[in-house]
Amino acid sequence: MPVIGSQRPYGLAKYLKYFNWEPSVLTIKHPGTPPDGVNIIATDYSDRLDSAKGFLGFNAGTSFHEQFGIPVKKNYDYSPWKGKLIEFFSEIIAFPDREIGWYRPAVKAVSELLGKQKIDAIISTSYPVTAHLIARDIKRKYGIPWVADLRDLWTQNHYYRKFKMVSLLERRMELNALSFADMLVTISGPLADTLKSLHTNKEVRCITNGYDPQDFDSIPSDLTENFTITYTGRFYNGKRDPSILLEAASELIREGKIDEERTEIRFFGRHEEWLANDINKYRLKNVARICGFISREEALKRQKESQLLLLLLWNDEKEKGVYTGKIFEYLGARRPILAIGGSNSIVRDLLEGTKTGNFAETKEQVKTIMARHFREFAKSGEVKYNGGEALNDYTYHSVAREYSRALNAVAAS
Repeated sequence: MPVIGSQRPYGLAKYLKYFNWEPSVLTIKHPGTPPDGVNIIATDYSDRLDSAKGFLGFNAGTSFHEQFGIPVKKNYDYSPWKGKLIEFFSEIIAFPDREIGWYRPAVKAVSELLGKQKIDAIISTSYPVTAHLIARDIKRKYGIPWVADLRDLWTQNHYYRKFKMVSLLERRMELNALSFADMLVTISGPLADTLKSLHTNKEVRCITNGYDPQDFDSIPSDLTENFTITYTGRFYNGKRDPSILLEAASELIREGKIDEERTEIRFFGRHEEWLANDINKYRLKNVARICGFISREEALKRQKESQLLLLLLWNDEKEKGVYTGKIFEYLGARRPILAIGGSNSIVRDLLEGTKTGNFAETKEQVKTIMARHFREFAKSGEVKYNGGEALNDYTYHSVAREYSRALNAVAAS
């Protein structure tokens, strides 16, 4: 399972069997070998946007922005009209998302499966939201109890930004599709409240994401020799913005509170030109590096060897109720976490409750935390990890236990 969003369905599929549920996973075909111990039903699918590019004579594997020579800057700052035209075209072609080409093969595969075995309940998990459209049609046709799992909210998502006409159509689609669900599940209390405000007649439960300790069992525990701060993941065009950390590091180096030669900041993910510019701006070319994409297995190694793990949050009121999937992966790495950006109270509470890290809202708070950790590192060669027993509440075994109760409830209704 290569991406962070897939870890929740995989974790559930792996551990629900311990609670008297035998999952089968319907997904699109992926390269590589399916994970052991999980019954996978993989279907063909077509990426609707890539198909449209090919039909129009464009390169299917390259974004329209690149092919038209339109740079993508921080916070989606496109050119005034070309970028907006591309966005509108993309939203219409790939409605409600690029995976809509999976819809027909998936419905057919489930219908064929039902001819061979009984299914007691369905979980659809998004993104992609096409999964909920598939589940809706199965529920309507066969009456199977259905739990709609929204790892991220649909049209209420804090990242949701589409043209008004498209968003109105999609809001109607969401209300229609989820009206057939027997239960809605999301990952935090604040998101559950938001979901309930739209789907007022639905039972909504909160079941957090988690981590699988087995993912880290075979990874050595040796730490880096440098004071290493590591970020693995996406930047969402600057909404995950590390500039406050870069500015803090630059000032600490000038003040002599951390050693430039012994400090390393690593960003694993897509090369972003704006981030490279920020690194130059704060004169950190010898400290901070954009390392490019790596496999998930490699990312877990880099996390576990790091002195500090960097968690970037979006400085926006809408994200206050959001757990990123990344934070739970970091919990599994069992290294101290530094979370920056906004004032996300549930992330703060999680870090404090598990004793796994610190939350910083301002540059001065970042400087204080970094300086303290560097002093500890300079003295003992490592930043001490203090995670407590509360971590066990966030393993996928515990998450699956909670989910089995939800499945039991809808199956009995």
